[in-house]
Amino acid sequence: MHLALAAAMLALALAGCATASQPAHPQDRFWQALASHCGKAYAGGMVSDEAPDAEMRGAAMAMHVRRCSPARIEVPFHVQRADGTWDRSRTWIFTRTATGLRLKHDHRHEDGRPDAMTQYGGDTATGGTVRAQAFPVDAESQALFRREGRAVSLTNVWWVEVDRAGTPGAAFAYRLRREAPNARDFRVAFDLTRPVPAPPAPWGYD
Repeated sequence: MHLALAAAMLALALAGCATASQPAHPQDRFWQALASHCGKAYAGGMVSDEAPDAEMRGAAMAMHVRRCSPARIEVPFHVQRADGTWDRSRTWIFTRTATGLRLKHDHRHEDGRPDAMTQYGGDTATGGTVRAQAFPVDAESQALFRREGRAVSLTNVWWVEVDRAGTPGAAFAYRLRREAPNARDFRVAFDLTRPVPAPPAPWGYD
């Protein structure tokens, strides 16, 4: 009797540990996967092929999971220009909300001033998957796009995919999509199996 009781208690304890180490909700595990790369930078490039992105085609790129907290992860996105200098104007900011996850785009000028087109993005509308989350454009961003003459962006959806550190073939991908009549499909991807030296801070950050 005592052995049976002990075995039952051990099984419950192990189940509790498994639940704690592997959260059931896909967004929790997505967040943990992104956070597992904190402090590391990775090289990548553009994998889509659309005319508006001609200047970025073939450019060296780097992402840096630079700062992490339980509620916020900052990921600067660096793009090398044709003259060899780097555009460090973009930072992807992921935050946790009461209902899911949020992605915002922080765009800065080289002197650190916010660009007119900044802090746009959206919140998750569904649970997504462990590896991929979608961020449909929010009302605040739509108002910004209207104000700045970018009505074509009113139906934007941003997609982010990430694998946990140590996963064979691990990758990170960022994608912007919108449907016709203003169809758009922009995608960049990064190899998470080979860290690179961390780049300088993005513009406007210490």
